[in-house]
Amino acid sequence: MRIGLLTEGGYPYVSGDARLWCDRLVRGLGQHEFEIYALSRTERQETEGRLPLPPQVTRVRTAPLWTAEDDGAAHGRRARRRFAEAYAELAAALCTAPEPGSPQEFPGSDDPEADRFGSALYALAELARDERGLTGALRSEAAVRALEKACRAPRALRAARTTRVPELLRTAAHLERALRPLSLDWYEDDGLGSVDLCHATAGGTAALPGLLARHFAQIPLLVTEYGVQLRAHYLGTSRETPRAVRALLASFHRLLACEVYRRAACITPGNTHARRWQERCGADRGKLRTVYPGMEASHFAEVGEATDRADPRTLVWVGRVEPAKDLICLLHAFAEIRKQEPKTRLRIVGAPTGAEGTAYLAHCRALAAQLFPDEADGVHDIGDNPVSFEDIGGPDLPELAEAYAAGAVVVLSSVVEGFPVSLVEAMFCGRATVSTDVGAVVEVIGGTGLVVPPRNPRALAEACLALLRDPERRERLGAAARARALELFTVEQNVTAFHDLYLEIVSHSPVRRVLVDRTGAPLPFGAPAEAHLPGRWTEPRLPRGRPRWAWAPDEATAPVRATGLEAPVPAAEGAR
Repeated sequence: MRIGLLTEGGYPYVSGDARLWCDRLVRGLGQHEFEIYALSRTERQETEGRLPLPPQVTRVRTAPLWTAEDDGAAHGRRARRRFAEAYAELAAALCTAPEPGSPQEFPGSDDPEADRFGSALYALAELARDERGLTGALRSEAAVRALEKACRAPRALRAARTTRVPELLRTAAHLERALRPLSLDWYEDDGLGSVDLCHATAGGTAALPGLLARHFAQIPLLVTEYGVQLRAHYLGTSRETPRAVRALLASFHRLLACEVYRRAACITPGNTHARRWQERCGADRGKLRTVYPGMEASHFAEVGEATDRADPRTLVWVGRVEPAKDLICLLHAFAEIRKQEPKTRLRIVGAPTGAEGTAYLAHCRALAAQLFPDEADGVHDIGDNPVSFEDIGGPDLPELAEAYAAGAVVVLSSVVEGFPVSLVEAMFCGRATVSTDVGAVVEVIGGTGLVVPPRNPRALAEACLALLRDPERRERLGAAARARALELFTVEQNVTAFHDLYLEIVSHSPVRRVLVDRTGAPLPFGAPAEAHLPGRWTEPRLPRGRPRWAWAPDEATAPVRATGLEAPVPAAEGAR
Protein backbone atom coordinates (compact mmCIF):
# COMPACT_ATOMS: atom_id res chain seq x y z
CA MET A 1 0.00 0.00 0.00
CA ARG A 2 0.95 3.62 -0.40
CA ILE A 3 0.24 5.60 2.78
CA GLY A 4 0.06 9.40 2.92
CA LEU A 5 1.26 10.27 6.44
CA LEU A 6 -0.04 13.71 7.50
CA THR A 7 1.78 15.48 10.33
CA GLU A 8 1.77 18.92 11.96
CA GLY A 9 4.72 20.21 13.96
CA GLY A 10 6.47 16.85 14.21
CA TYR A 11 7.78 14.07 12.00
CA PRO A 12 10.05 14.14 10.02
CA TYR A 13 11.57 17.10 11.87
CA VAL A 14 14.03 16.51 14.71
CA SER A 15 11.87 18.45 17.18
CA GLY A 16 8.11 18.47 17.62
CA ASP A 17 5.16 16.26 18.51
CA ALA A 18 4.83 12.51 17.90
CA ARG A 19 8.06 12.31 15.92
CA LEU A 20 9.29 9.17 17.68
CA TRP A 21 5.96 7.41 17.38
CA CYS A 22 5.73 8.19 13.64
CA ASP A 23 9.31 7.05 13.05
CA ARG A 24 8.67 3.73 14.80
CA LEU A 25 5.47 3.22 12.81
CA VAL A 26 7.13 3.89 9.45
CA ARG A 27 10.14 1.71 10.22
CA GLY A 28 7.94 -1.09 11.54
CA LEU A 29 5.87 -1.25 8.31
CA GLY A 30 8.63 -1.75 5.78
CA GLN A 31 6.31 -3.64 3.42
CA HIS A 32 4.40 -0.42 2.62
CA GLU A 33 5.39 2.84 0.94
CA PHE A 34 5.02 6.09 2.85
CA GLU A 35 4.68 9.61 1.53
CA ILE A 36 5.04 12.24 4.25
CA TYR A 37 3.10 15.52 4.06
CA ALA A 38 4.32 17.67 6.93
CA LEU A 39 3.19 21.08 8.21
CA SER A 40 5.89 22.89 10.22
CA ARG A 41 5.02 25.27 13.06
CA THR A 42 8.14 27.40 13.44
CA GLU A 43 11.17 28.46 11.43
CA ARG A 44 13.40 27.00 14.12
CA GLN A 45 11.84 23.60 13.58
CA GLU A 46 12.82 23.66 9.92
CA THR A 47 16.36 24.90 10.56
CA GLU A 48 17.01 22.16 13.14
CA GLY A 49 16.74 19.58 10.37
CA ARG A 50 15.03 16.25 9.87
CA LEU A 51 15.36 12.73 11.15
CA PRO A 52 17.07 10.15 8.92
CA LEU A 53 14.30 8.43 6.98
CA PRO A 54 14.04 4.73 6.07
CA PRO A 55 13.95 3.64 2.39
CA GLN A 56 10.20 2.98 2.46
CA VAL A 57 9.63 6.77 2.62
CA THR A 58 9.44 7.61 -1.08
CA ARG A 59 8.50 11.30 -0.82
CA VAL A 60 8.53 14.16 1.66
CA ARG A 61 6.57 17.34 1.04
CA THR A 62 6.52 20.15 3.58
CA ALA A 63 4.70 23.44 4.03
CA PRO A 64 5.07 26.09 6.76
CA LEU A 65 2.24 27.17 9.02
CA TRP A 66 4.35 29.89 10.65
CA THR A 67 4.52 31.99 7.50
CA ALA A 68 2.72 32.29 4.20
CA GLU A 69 3.87 34.20 1.17
CA ASP A 70 1.29 35.84 -1.00
CA ASP A 71 0.45 33.35 -3.73
CA GLY A 72 0.06 36.19 -6.22
CA ALA A 73 -3.26 34.81 -7.46
CA ALA A 74 -5.21 37.59 -9.20
CA HIS A 75 -8.84 36.71 -8.64
CA GLY A 76 -11.37 37.93 -11.14
CA ARG A 77 -14.84 39.17 -10.38
CA ARG A 78 -16.36 35.72 -10.46
CA ALA A 79 -13.68 34.25 -8.16
CA ARG A 80 -14.09 37.13 -5.72
CA ARG A 81 -17.83 36.55 -5.63
CA ARG A 82 -17.32 32.82 -5.01
CA PHE A 83 -14.92 33.59 -2.18
CA ALA A 84 -17.26 36.13 -0.58
CA GLU A 85 -20.14 33.64 -0.61
CA ALA A 86 -18.12 30.72 0.74
CA TYR A 87 -16.31 32.72 3.44
CA ALA A 88 -19.58 34.35 4.51
CA GLU A 89 -21.08 30.87 4.98
CA LEU A 90 -18.06 29.78 6.98
CA ALA A 91 -18.22 32.87 9.18
CA ALA A 92 -21.96 32.42 9.68
CA ALA A 93 -21.42 28.82 10.76
CA LEU A 94 -18.89 29.98 13.36
CA CYS A 95 -21.06 32.78 14.69
CA THR A 96 -24.25 30.72 14.97
CA ALA A 97 -22.63 27.67 16.60
CA PRO A 98 -24.11 26.72 20.00
CA GLU A 99 -22.56 28.21 23.10
CA PRO A 100 -19.92 26.06 24.85
CA GLY A 101 -21.48 23.86 27.51
CA SER A 102 -24.92 23.75 25.89
CA PRO A 103 -26.50 20.38 24.99
CA GLN A 104 -26.11 21.23 21.29
CA GLU A 105 -22.46 22.29 21.64
CA PHE A 106 -21.27 19.61 19.20
CA PRO A 107 -23.46 19.20 16.09
CA GLY A 108 -24.36 15.70 15.01
CA SER A 109 -23.73 14.11 11.64
CA ASP A 110 -27.14 15.21 10.35
CA ASP A 111 -27.06 18.69 11.91
CA PRO A 112 -27.53 21.57 9.42
CA GLU A 113 -24.74 23.57 11.10
CA ALA A 114 -22.24 20.78 10.45
CA ASP A 115 -23.30 20.60 6.80
CA ARG A 116 -23.07 24.37 6.55
CA PHE A 117 -19.50 24.45 7.85
CA GLY A 118 -18.40 21.51 5.68
CA SER A 119 -19.98 22.92 2.53
CA ALA A 120 -18.29 26.27 3.07
CA LEU A 121 -14.94 24.62 3.77
CA TYR A 122 -15.03 22.52 0.59
CA ALA A 123 -16.25 25.48 -1.46
CA LEU A 124 -13.16 27.41 -0.35
CA ALA A 125 -10.99 24.38 -1.16
CA GLU A 126 -12.42 24.11 -4.68
CA LEU A 127 -11.87 27.82 -5.23
CA ALA A 128 -8.27 27.52 -4.02
CA ARG A 129 -7.71 24.63 -6.41
CA ASP A 130 -9.20 26.51 -9.36
CA GLU A 131 -7.34 29.76 -8.64
CA ARG A 132 -4.07 28.12 -7.45
CA GLY A 133 -4.17 29.70 -4.03
CA LEU A 134 -6.31 31.53 -1.53
CA THR A 135 -3.79 33.19 0.79
CA GLY A 136 -4.40 36.73 -0.42
CA ALA A 137 -8.17 36.37 -0.28
CA LEU A 138 -8.13 35.04 3.30
CA ARG A 139 -6.11 38.12 4.30
CA SER A 140 -8.26 40.56 2.39
CA GLU A 141 -10.63 43.21 3.67
CA ALA A 142 -13.50 41.21 2.18
CA ALA A 143 -12.78 38.39 4.67
CA VAL A 144 -12.81 40.79 7.63
CA ARG A 145 -16.05 42.42 6.44
CA ALA A 146 -17.73 39.03 6.01
CA LEU A 147 -16.67 38.07 9.52
CA GLU A 148 -17.95 41.36 10.90
CA LYS A 149 -21.31 40.92 9.18
CA ALA A 150 -21.69 37.43 10.61
CA CYS A 151 -20.88 38.70 14.11
CA ARG A 152 -23.59 41.37 13.82
CA ALA A 153 -26.27 38.92 12.65
CA PRO A 154 -29.30 38.39 14.95
CA ARG A 155 -28.45 34.75 15.80
CA ALA A 156 -24.76 35.35 16.42
CA LEU A 157 -23.02 34.34 19.62
CA ARG A 158 -23.43 36.82 22.45
CA ALA A 159 -19.67 37.11 22.81
CA ALA A 160 -19.29 37.85 19.10
CA ARG A 161 -21.84 40.65 18.85
CA THR A 162 -19.54 43.18 20.50
CA THR A 163 -16.41 42.42 18.49
CA ARG A 164 -14.24 45.39 17.61
CA VAL A 165 -11.90 45.83 14.68
CA PRO A 166 -8.74 44.54 16.47
CA GLU A 167 -10.60 41.41 17.54
CA LEU A 168 -11.92 40.84 14.02
CA LEU A 169 -8.42 41.20 12.57
CA ARG A 170 -7.02 38.78 15.14
CA THR A 171 -9.71 36.19 14.43
CA ALA A 172 -9.30 36.53 10.67
CA ALA A 173 -5.53 36.08 11.00
CA HIS A 174 -6.00 32.88 12.99
CA LEU A 175 -8.48 31.51 10.45
CA GLU A 176 -6.08 32.33 7.61
CA ARG A 177 -3.33 30.39 9.36
CA ALA A 178 -5.58 27.39 10.05
CA LEU A 179 -6.84 27.36 6.45
CA ARG A 180 -3.43 27.56 4.75
CA PRO A 181 -3.55 23.87 3.76
CA LEU A 182 -6.38 24.80 1.37
CA SER A 183 -3.87 26.58 -0.88
CA LEU A 184 -1.38 23.70 -1.11
CA ASP A 185 -0.85 21.72 -4.31
CA TRP A 186 -0.90 18.37 -2.54
CA TYR A 187 -4.23 17.06 -3.82
CA GLU A 188 -3.52 16.28 -7.48
CA ASP A 189 -2.99 12.83 -8.97
CA ASP A 190 0.75 13.08 -8.37
CA GLY A 191 0.21 13.84 -4.66
CA LEU A 192 -2.37 12.70 -2.14
CA GLY A 193 -4.66 11.76 -5.01
CA SER A 194 -2.41 8.75 -5.75
CA VAL A 195 -2.16 7.23 -2.26
CA ASP A 196 -4.29 4.36 -0.99
CA LEU A 197 -4.86 5.82 2.47
CA CYS A 198 -4.32 9.10 4.32
CA HIS A 199 -3.18 8.70 7.93
CA ALA A 200 -3.39 11.93 9.95
CA THR A 201 -1.27 11.73 13.10
CA ALA A 202 -3.44 14.37 14.82
CA GLY A 203 -6.79 16.05 14.40
CA GLY A 204 -7.43 19.67 13.54
CA THR A 205 -5.18 21.30 10.95
CA ALA A 206 -3.09 18.15 10.49
CA ALA A 207 -6.18 16.25 9.28
CA LEU A 208 -7.34 19.03 6.95
CA PRO A 209 -5.25 17.78 3.96
CA GLY A 210 -6.81 14.36 4.52
CA LEU A 211 -10.29 15.87 4.37
CA LEU A 212 -9.45 17.53 1.06
CA ALA A 213 -7.92 14.34 -0.37
CA ARG A 214 -11.13 12.57 0.51
CA HIS A 215 -13.20 15.33 -1.06
CA PHE A 216 -11.23 15.53 -4.31
CA ALA A 217 -10.11 11.91 -4.81
CA GLN A 218 -12.20 9.76 -2.41
CA ILE A 219 -9.08 8.72 -0.47
CA PRO A 220 -10.04 7.13 2.88
CA LEU A 221 -8.87 8.95 6.00
CA LEU A 222 -7.55 7.44 9.24
CA VAL A 223 -7.18 9.87 12.16
CA THR A 224 -5.01 9.11 15.19
CA GLU A 225 -5.29 11.33 18.26
CA TYR A 226 -3.14 10.57 21.27
CA GLY A 227 -4.00 14.04 22.50
CA VAL A 228 -7.34 15.48 21.36
CA GLN A 229 -6.60 18.66 19.44
CA LEU A 230 -9.79 20.39 20.57
CA ARG A 231 -8.90 19.75 24.21
CA ALA A 232 -5.40 21.09 23.56
CA HIS A 233 -6.89 24.24 22.06
CA TYR A 234 -9.10 24.78 25.10
CA LEU A 235 -6.20 24.28 27.51
CA GLY A 236 -3.78 26.37 25.45
CA THR A 237 -5.99 29.43 25.01
CA SER A 238 -4.63 32.32 27.05
CA ARG A 239 -6.89 34.12 29.48
CA GLU A 240 -5.59 37.36 28.03
CA THR A 241 -7.24 36.57 24.69
CA PRO A 242 -10.37 38.70 24.21
CA ARG A 243 -13.62 36.88 24.95
CA ALA A 244 -14.99 37.33 21.43
CA VAL A 245 -11.85 35.89 19.86
CA ARG A 246 -11.94 32.91 22.20
CA ALA A 247 -15.58 32.21 21.34
CA LEU A 248 -15.07 32.40 17.56
CA LEU A 249 -11.91 30.30 17.54
CA ALA A 250 -13.52 27.72 19.82
CA SER A 251 -16.42 27.48 17.36
CA PHE A 252 -14.03 26.97 14.46
CA HIS A 253 -12.05 24.20 16.14
CA ARG A 254 -15.22 22.47 17.38
CA LEU A 255 -16.76 22.45 13.91
CA LEU A 256 -13.49 21.33 12.32
CA ALA A 257 -13.21 18.47 14.83
CA CYS A 258 -16.79 17.40 14.09
CA GLU A 259 -16.12 17.47 10.34
CA VAL A 260 -12.93 15.40 10.72
CA TYR A 261 -14.70 12.80 12.85
CA ARG A 262 -17.66 12.67 10.51
CA ARG A 263 -15.60 12.11 7.34
CA ALA A 264 -12.90 9.82 8.73
CA ALA A 265 -13.14 6.14 7.87
CA CYS A 266 -11.59 5.22 11.21
CA ILE A 267 -10.52 7.12 14.35
CA THR A 268 -7.92 5.71 16.74
CA PRO A 269 -7.80 7.37 20.16
CA GLY A 270 -4.84 6.51 22.34
CA ASN A 271 -6.93 5.87 25.45
CA THR A 272 -10.46 5.95 26.83
CA HIS A 273 -10.03 9.52 28.05
CA ALA A 274 -9.43 10.70 24.46
CA ARG A 275 -12.21 8.43 23.23
CA ARG A 276 -14.76 10.11 25.50
CA TRP A 277 -13.75 13.50 24.11
CA GLN A 278 -14.18 12.23 20.56
CA GLU A 279 -17.59 10.74 21.30
CA ARG A 280 -18.62 14.04 22.88
CA CYS A 281 -17.55 15.78 19.66
CA GLY A 282 -19.87 13.57 17.63
CA ALA A 283 -17.58 10.73 16.56
CA ASP A 284 -19.43 7.56 15.60
CA ARG A 285 -18.65 4.79 18.08
CA GLY A 286 -18.45 2.32 15.21
CA LYS A 287 -15.42 4.17 13.84
CA LEU A 288 -13.47 4.32 17.10
CA ARG A 289 -10.65 1.83 17.74
CA THR A 290 -8.44 2.40 20.76
CA VAL A 291 -4.75 1.90 19.91
CA TYR A 292 -2.34 2.53 22.77
CA PRO A 293 0.90 4.38 22.02
CA GLY A 294 3.87 2.14 21.40
CA MET A 295 6.98 2.68 23.53
CA GLU A 296 10.41 1.09 23.33
CA ALA A 297 10.58 -1.40 26.19
CA SER A 298 14.17 -2.53 25.59
CA HIS A 299 15.56 0.66 27.19
CA PHE A 300 14.06 -0.37 30.53
CA ALA A 301 14.60 -4.15 30.33
CA GLU A 302 17.72 -4.23 32.52
CA VAL A 303 16.10 -2.20 35.30
CA GLY A 304 12.83 -4.14 35.07
CA GLU A 305 14.56 -7.50 35.43
CA ALA A 306 16.76 -6.39 38.36
CA THR A 307 14.38 -5.96 41.29
CA ASP A 308 17.06 -5.42 43.96
CA ARG A 309 18.48 -2.11 42.70
CA ALA A 310 15.89 0.21 44.21
CA ASP A 311 16.44 2.17 47.39
CA PRO A 312 13.50 1.12 49.61
CA ARG A 313 13.34 4.57 51.25
CA THR A 314 13.31 6.72 48.09
CA LEU A 315 10.39 8.17 46.15
CA VAL A 316 10.92 9.23 42.53
CA TRP A 317 9.04 11.71 40.37
CA VAL A 318 9.93 11.93 36.62
CA GLY A 319 8.51 14.32 34.03
CA ARG A 320 8.44 17.85 32.66
CA VAL A 321 8.45 20.51 35.35
CA GLU A 322 5.36 22.66 34.85
CA PRO A 323 2.37 23.81 36.94
CA ALA A 324 0.10 21.04 35.63
CA LYS A 325 2.32 18.45 37.36
CA ASP A 326 1.46 19.97 40.76
CA LEU A 327 4.83 19.44 42.44
CA ILE A 328 3.62 21.77 45.20
CA CYS A 329 1.13 19.11 46.28
CA LEU A 330 3.87 16.47 46.11
CA LEU A 331 6.18 18.50 48.34
CA HIS A 332 3.46 19.02 50.96
CA ALA A 333 2.64 15.29 50.82
CA PHE A 334 6.33 14.49 51.31
CA ALA A 335 6.35 16.71 54.40
CA GLU A 336 3.64 14.44 55.87
CA ILE A 337 5.65 11.35 54.90
CA ARG A 338 8.79 12.65 56.61
CA LYS A 339 6.93 13.07 59.88
CA GLN A 340 6.31 9.30 60.00
CA GLU A 341 9.32 8.03 58.04
CA PRO A 342 12.19 10.46 58.72
CA LYS A 343 14.72 8.61 56.52
CA THR A 344 12.65 8.87 53.34
CA ARG A 345 14.04 10.85 50.39
CA LEU A 346 12.39 12.38 47.31
CA ARG A 347 14.14 12.71 43.94
CA ILE A 348 12.47 15.02 41.42
CA VAL A 349 13.89 14.31 37.95
CA GLY A 350 13.01 16.54 35.03
CA ALA A 351 13.66 19.78 33.20
CA PRO A 352 11.37 22.82 33.02
CA THR A 353 9.47 23.72 29.86
CA GLY A 354 9.61 27.36 28.83
CA ALA A 355 9.70 30.45 30.99
CA GLU A 356 6.65 29.37 32.99
CA GLY A 357 8.27 26.04 33.82
CA THR A 358 11.53 27.72 34.86
CA ALA A 359 9.68 30.04 37.23
CA TYR A 360 7.70 27.10 38.62
CA LEU A 361 10.88 25.12 39.24
CA ALA A 362 12.37 28.04 41.16
CA HIS A 363 9.21 28.23 43.27
CA CYS A 364 9.39 24.49 44.01
CA ARG A 365 13.05 24.76 45.03
CA ALA A 366 12.24 27.61 47.40
CA LEU A 367 9.35 25.65 48.93
CA ALA A 368 11.54 22.56 49.39
CA ALA A 369 14.19 24.66 51.15
CA GLN A 370 11.51 26.08 53.44
CA LEU A 371 9.79 22.78 54.24
CA PHE A 372 12.97 20.71 54.62
CA PRO A 373 15.94 22.57 56.09
CA ASP A 374 19.30 20.93 55.50
CA GLU A 375 19.74 18.06 57.90
CA ALA A 376 22.92 16.52 59.30
CA ASP A 377 23.49 13.29 61.25
CA GLY A 378 26.16 14.79 63.49
CA VAL A 379 27.02 18.17 64.97
CA HIS A 380 30.01 18.66 62.68
CA ASP A 381 28.47 17.16 59.48
CA ILE A 382 27.28 19.15 56.47
CA GLY A 383 23.52 19.27 56.16
CA ASP A 384 21.67 17.69 53.26
CA ASN A 385 18.17 18.37 51.95
CA PRO A 386 16.01 15.21 51.57
CA VAL A 387 14.52 16.63 48.34
CA SER A 388 16.78 16.74 45.28
CA PHE A 389 16.08 18.32 41.89
CA GLU A 390 17.96 16.53 39.12
CA ASP A 391 18.07 16.15 35.37
CA ILE A 392 18.83 13.26 33.03
CA GLY A 393 22.43 13.18 31.80
CA GLY A 394 24.22 13.96 35.06
CA PRO A 395 26.75 11.71 36.77
CA ASP A 396 24.11 10.14 39.04
CA LEU A 397 21.46 9.70 36.33
CA PRO A 398 23.17 9.18 32.96
CA GLU A 399 20.05 7.58 31.43
CA LEU A 400 16.31 7.76 31.92
CA ALA A 401 16.07 4.18 33.19
CA GLU A 402 18.46 5.04 36.02
CA ALA A 403 15.95 7.59 37.34
CA TYR A 404 13.30 4.93 37.82
CA ALA A 405 15.87 2.53 39.24
CA ALA A 406 16.76 5.05 41.96
CA GLY A 407 13.57 4.60 43.97
CA ALA A 408 11.17 1.96 45.17
CA VAL A 409 7.99 3.95 44.43
CA VAL A 410 7.28 6.24 41.46
CA VAL A 411 4.85 9.09 42.11
CA LEU A 412 2.68 11.09 39.71
CA SER A 413 0.93 14.14 41.19
CA SER A 414 -0.56 15.83 38.10
CA VAL A 415 -3.84 17.74 38.01
CA VAL A 416 -4.02 17.56 34.19
CA GLU A 417 -2.75 14.59 32.24
CA GLY A 418 -3.42 12.93 28.91
CA PHE A 419 -1.57 9.66 28.39
CA PRO A 420 0.92 9.35 31.29
CA VAL A 421 4.15 8.35 29.58
CA SER A 422 6.16 8.43 32.80
CA LEU A 423 3.81 5.87 34.36
CA VAL A 424 4.31 3.46 31.46
CA GLU A 425 8.07 3.86 31.74
CA ALA A 426 7.86 3.12 35.46
CA MET A 427 5.78 0.03 34.68
CA PHE A 428 8.40 -1.19 32.18
CA CYS A 429 10.91 -0.84 35.03
CA GLY A 430 8.74 -2.95 37.34
CA ARG A 431 8.07 -0.17 39.84
CA ALA A 432 5.03 0.26 42.04
CA THR A 433 3.29 3.58 41.44
CA VAL A 434 1.15 6.12 43.29
CA SER A 435 -0.82 8.41 40.96
CA THR A 436 -3.57 10.98 40.94
CA ASP A 437 -6.82 10.08 39.20
CA VAL A 438 -6.54 12.29 36.11
CA GLY A 439 -6.63 11.66 32.37
CA ALA A 440 -5.95 8.06 31.38
CA VAL A 441 -4.09 7.11 34.57
CA VAL A 442 -6.56 4.49 35.80
CA GLU A 443 -6.82 2.95 32.34
CA VAL A 444 -3.04 2.70 32.02
CA ILE A 445 -2.20 1.14 35.38
CA GLY A 446 -5.27 -1.12 35.42
CA GLY A 447 -5.07 -2.05 39.10
CA THR A 448 -1.26 -2.39 39.27
CA GLY A 449 -0.80 0.78 41.35
CA LEU A 450 -2.48 3.05 43.87
CA VAL A 451 -4.63 5.98 42.76
CA VAL A 452 -5.65 8.99 44.87
CA PRO A 453 -7.67 12.15 44.16
CA PRO A 454 -5.73 15.11 42.72
CA ARG A 455 -4.80 18.09 44.92
CA ASN A 456 -4.97 15.97 48.06
CA PRO A 457 -1.56 15.87 49.80
CA ARG A 458 -2.80 13.79 52.72
CA ALA A 459 -4.17 11.01 50.47
CA LEU A 460 -0.98 11.06 48.40
CA ALA A 461 1.14 10.73 51.53
CA GLU A 462 -0.92 7.85 52.94
CA ALA A 463 -0.68 5.89 49.68
CA CYS A 464 3.10 6.37 49.51
CA LEU A 465 3.51 5.30 53.14
CA ALA A 466 1.45 2.17 52.51
CA LEU A 467 3.88 1.05 49.77
CA LEU A 468 7.04 2.16 51.56
CA ARG A 469 6.10 0.01 54.57
CA ASP A 470 5.13 -3.10 52.57
CA PRO A 471 7.99 -4.39 50.36
CA GLU A 472 6.12 -7.54 49.34
CA ARG A 473 3.19 -5.50 48.07
CA ARG A 474 5.60 -3.21 46.16
CA GLU A 475 7.22 -6.19 44.49
CA ARG A 476 3.88 -7.77 43.60
CA LEU A 477 2.47 -4.56 42.10
CA GLY A 478 5.70 -3.85 40.23
CA ALA A 479 5.72 -7.30 38.61
CA ALA A 480 2.08 -6.97 37.59
CA ALA A 481 2.72 -3.48 36.19
CA ARG A 482 5.64 -4.69 34.08
CA ALA A 483 3.60 -7.59 32.68
CA ARG A 484 0.75 -5.24 31.78
CA ALA A 485 3.04 -2.73 30.08
CA LEU A 486 4.77 -5.43 28.00
CA GLU A 487 1.36 -6.67 26.84
CA LEU A 488 -0.29 -3.36 25.94
CA PHE A 489 2.20 -0.55 25.43
CA THR A 490 5.05 -1.86 23.27
CA VAL A 491 6.01 -0.69 19.79
CA GLU A 492 5.21 -4.13 18.38
CA GLN A 493 1.55 -4.08 19.44
CA ASN A 494 1.16 -0.54 18.10
CA VAL A 495 2.62 -1.37 14.68
CA THR A 496 0.58 -4.57 14.40
CA ALA A 497 -2.64 -2.72 15.24
CA PHE A 498 -2.09 -0.08 12.55
CA HIS A 499 -1.08 -2.69 9.98
CA ASP A 500 -4.39 -4.48 10.54
CA LEU A 501 -6.30 -1.19 10.35
CA TYR A 502 -4.62 -0.24 7.08
CA LEU A 503 -5.68 -3.52 5.51
CA GLU A 504 -9.21 -3.25 6.86
CA ILE A 505 -9.74 0.33 5.65
CA VAL A 506 -8.30 -0.24 2.19
CA SER A 507 -10.25 -3.47 1.79
CA HIS A 508 -13.45 -1.43 2.13
CA SER A 509 -12.27 1.31 -0.23
CA PRO A 510 -12.70 0.60 -3.95
CA VAL A 511 -9.99 1.40 -6.47
CA ARG A 512 -11.35 4.35 -8.51
CA ARG A 513 -8.29 5.30 -10.54
CA VAL A 514 -5.96 3.94 -13.18
CA LEU A 515 -2.68 2.87 -11.61
CA VAL A 516 0.53 3.75 -13.43
CA ASP A 517 4.20 2.94 -12.91
CA ARG A 518 7.04 5.42 -12.39
CA THR A 519 7.26 6.16 -16.12
CA GLY A 520 3.57 6.95 -16.38
CA ALA A 521 2.62 3.73 -18.22
CA PRO A 522 -0.58 2.04 -17.00
CA LEU A 523 -0.30 -1.07 -14.88
CA PRO A 524 -2.80 -3.58 -16.31
CA PHE A 525 -2.84 -5.71 -13.15
CA GLY A 526 -2.31 -2.89 -10.64
CA ALA A 527 -5.92 -3.15 -9.49
CA PRO A 528 -7.90 -6.41 -9.51
CA ALA A 529 -10.72 -6.68 -12.02
CA GLU A 530 -13.14 -7.40 -9.19
CA ALA A 531 -12.75 -3.83 -7.96
CA HIS A 532 -14.78 -2.55 -10.90
CA LEU A 533 -17.70 -5.00 -10.70
CA PRO A 534 -20.87 -3.50 -9.19
CA GLY A 535 -23.23 -5.39 -6.95
CA ARG A 536 -22.91 -8.02 -4.22
CA TRP A 537 -21.43 -11.48 -4.61
CA THR A 538 -23.01 -13.23 -1.68
CA GLU A 539 -26.67 -12.98 -2.62
CA PRO A 540 -28.71 -11.74 -5.59
CA ARG A 541 -30.69 -8.52 -5.21
CA LEU A 542 -34.31 -8.53 -6.29
CA PRO A 543 -34.89 -6.35 -9.36
CA ARG A 544 -37.00 -3.28 -8.56
CA GLY A 545 -37.76 -4.69 -5.10
CA ARG A 546 -40.33 -7.31 -6.29
CA PRO A 547 -40.47 -10.72 -4.60
CA ARG A 548 -39.08 -13.76 -6.43
CA TRP A 549 -42.54 -15.21 -7.21
CA ALA A 550 -43.37 -12.02 -9.16
CA TRP A 551 -40.40 -12.34 -11.55
CA ALA A 552 -41.08 -12.79 -15.23
CA PRO A 553 -39.81 -16.07 -16.78
CA ASP A 554 -36.91 -14.34 -18.52
CA GLU A 555 -35.87 -12.52 -15.34
CA ALA A 556 -35.06 -15.76 -13.49
CA THR A 557 -32.06 -16.40 -15.75
CA ALA A 558 -31.14 -12.78 -16.53
CA PRO A 559 -27.96 -11.38 -14.93
CA VAL A 560 -28.68 -9.55 -11.72
CA ARG A 561 -27.93 -5.81 -11.68
CA ALA A 562 -27.35 -3.67 -8.64
CA THR A 563 -30.12 -1.31 -7.72
CA GLY A 564 -29.59 2.22 -6.47
CA LEU A 565 -26.01 3.36 -5.99
CA GLU A 566 -23.33 1.04 -7.25
CA ALA A 567 -21.46 -0.67 -4.46
CA PRO A 568 -17.93 -1.40 -5.76
CA VAL A 569 -16.39 -4.64 -4.61
CA PRO A 570 -13.58 -4.15 -2.06
CA ALA A 571 -10.04 -4.22 -3.41
CA ALA A 572 -8.55 -6.18 -0.55
CA GLU A 573 -6.49 -8.44 -2.83
CA GLY A 574 -4.90 -5.44 -4.49
CA ALA A 575 -4.13 -3.88 -1.11
CA ARG A 576 -2.24 -6.88 0.08
